[in-house]
Amino acid sequence: MSVPKRPKDVGLVLSILSSKWDDFWPSFILELEGLFGEMDYVSPMILFEETTYYDRELGRPIFRRILSFKRLIPPDRLPDIKLKTNELEDRYRDVHGNRIFNLDPGIISFERFVLATGKEYTHRIYLRDGIWADLTLVFQKGGWQILPWTYPDYAREDMQEILLYIRDNYREKLKDNS
Repeated sequence: MSVPKRPKDVGLVLSILSSKWDDFWPSFILELEGLFGEMDYVSPMILFEETTYYDRELGRPIFRRILSFKRLIPPDRLPDIKLKTNELEDRYRDVHGNRIFNLDPGIISFERFVLATGKEYTHRIYLRDGIWADLTLVFQKGGWQILPWTYPDYAREDMQEILLYIRDNYREKLKDNS
């Protein structure tokens, strides 16, 4: 028989896609830190060109930043965080009603990287309040393993290096918190 137990806290990761960085960055950092705590990593801007899915709404060229936050969180906070990031996307819409950025929160642990989404799909697990967990990458054999449904941009080597760095920071945070 398995005995239920509380999982380890996880690291909070946030992906931001936008072609209008000058309209909100870096002042947006203060708002994010007010909601999620101090950041401990901000990636350089990464050109996003694996899909044209966001082009019509966000414009071109689209760049991504990956952020991580210092404070560890319980994994069951992910739906609340996704709902909050959805509110931010709505609040920052342009005069035509288009989002100026796409925010994708996720959690990172030793074993996995999971993104939150509002879209159902075969491999996604329903959490609550219209939010699903997308198992994006798993960590095995010393590296991130690409899954059949991993988004192409998360399969990139540079993205996996960033997530490996964040995972290493997560390990240090767990040591500091024990």
